[in-house]
Amino acid sequence: MLLGLLGRVADLEPAGWIAGLAYGMATWTLLGGAVRRSGTHAIGPADRVTLARGLLVGGVTALVVSGTGQTALLVSLAGVALALDFVDGQVARRTGTASALGARFDMEVDAFLILVLSVHVALEFGPWVLAIGLMRYVFVAASWAMPWLTGPLLPSFARKAVAAAQGVLLVGAASGLPYGDALAGVALAALTVSFGRDVRWLWRTRVVFRSASTEGCTHV
Repeated sequence: MLLGLLGRVADLEPAGWIAGLAYGMATWTLLGGAVRRSGTHAIGPADRVTLARGLLVGGVTALVVSGTGQTALLVSLAGVALALDFVDGQVARRTGTASALGARFDMEVDAFLILVLSVHVALEFGPWVLAIGLMRYVFVAASWAMPWLTGPLLPSFARKAVAAAQGVLLVGAASGLPYGDALAGVALAALTVSFGRDVRWLWRTRVVFRSASTEGCTHV
């Protein structure tokens, strides 16, 4: 329904339709599998808010891939999706339905929105902006080869603030505000510092697992 509305309002190109439909199918498949693995029968109220955010991100994806030039519409959808990011957490806490699945779902929606926005902004300011959206996925890929990157991190208000600022700064850059390249630069610099600090902490506290013949493990 959202793609149909965007098709009428923004005249989506076929590539936009395909991207939107692919995004929807991927979300449905991955979320359904995660729900089954978690042992729950249905998503909670906070997850439904996140799902609404994900729907809007699908619309942003279709607009970016289509390249219709509907900046105001794209910024509006992304802005509402970012605003709802402050809602799902509140709903989860007030209804007592916070879960690891919900937190992961929320994080993945955030990460993909940042990726799509960085693609859109990179079309104007250059490919260096893509580093903002790709950094989290590069970190995940690196953790497959370096398992110590999956270690626990201490709670950090600064990390949360930087994560929240990424979307706001990219939306500002996409909306045509003055010094949009500077906004994207600030986002990239803050994210690089945040990831660098976390990687340094994980390196210093990494766990090296020994062979079965060696008892225990060592913090290096």
